[in-house]
Amino acid sequence: MGSSKTLGDLFDTFEHEAFRLETLDDYSKSGSVDAYQSFLAGEAQPDDYNADWVKEVREATAAGKRIYRVHVLSRPLTPYLRFELGWGYRKNMTGGEEFFILDTTEQANPLIGVDDFWLFDSEDVAAMSYDTEGKFLGSDVLPPVRTAEFIRYRDTALAIAEPFIEWWERHGEE
Repeated sequence: MGSSKTLGDLFDTFEHEAFRLETLDDYSKSGSVDAYQSFLAGEAQPDDYNADWVKEVREATAAGKRIYRVHVLSRPLTPYLRFELGWGYRKNMTGGEEFFILDTTEQANPLIGVDDFWLFDSEDVAAMSYDTEGKFLGSDVLPPVRTAEFIRYRDTALAIAEPFIEWWERHGEE
């Protein structure tokens, strides 16, 4: 059984860091649907794209908090990943969010079977659920007994992942 806390509660109360592991190639049914369609149509990125999230990240990082994520992926990138990395990550970085890529194109995935999650202050875990089309179904805050498992997942991902900017310079146009 999960916690009475929600993902929103954890974002409101974390004190030091929020880590996200992303494992899907397509989140296109989860939000920013109109922006994704604009991207696919070759339109320019709107100046206000992701403005609310960037504001939230900027406030957190200004308060000394860290928000960072690792995306496990392989090339060639799906259209959605080109959108997420090209528009989303690059925009979110302006607020201070940090991104890392664990590229499994030429190496084994050390996190096979691990689903998306948020880990807050190495204490609270919110497991994320998506359907097969990338639609967000909800999150479940897991009991503290599971936290060590997700700390290991985070540490494994970070040990192998590389900073997004370096990865993007080599592979962003593929």
